[in-house]
Amino acid sequence: MIDWNEIMRRARGANPAPPRVVEKSDEDWRAQLTPEQYQVTRRAATERPFSSEMCSKFEPGQYACTCCGETLFDAETKFESGTGWPSFQQPLTSEAIAYILDNTYGMQRIETVCNVCKAHLGHVFPDGPAPSGLRYCMNALALSRVKT
Repeated sequence: MIDWNEIMRRARGANPAPPRVVEKSDEDWRAQLTPEQYQVTRRAATERPFSSEMCSKFEPGQYACTCCGETLFDAETKFESGTGWPSFQQPLTSEAIAYILDNTYGMQRIETVCNVCKAHLGHVFPDGPAPSGLRYCMNALALSRVKT
């Protein structure tokens, strides 16, 4: 189980090697994604809170990166955070996500990106429920639910 100290270590430059790499041109990403998905995943925008029904759905399955299909989260770690974005306690594997220090908007946060294609997913915070104490606050537009 990854913890906050490990996330901070990785955000300072110790992210794991990705399991594979997907690189595409900006033109190819624009052709593949909806305009909204493109803005969130490739331009680090944030969708409006409570804009997706994914927040309130708690069905078995997994969640993959909408850009490259890399599986990122299992529904078993999803929880209601009250924030308006889908929230998870842990990634599916420790290599699935890369972490970046984010000092925008006068705050210090940890940005989460898909470790395979570098799509912006959201942020992780140390205020989640036990046992991890983590809250991966994700943009629903960055995720696709995969039935297992």
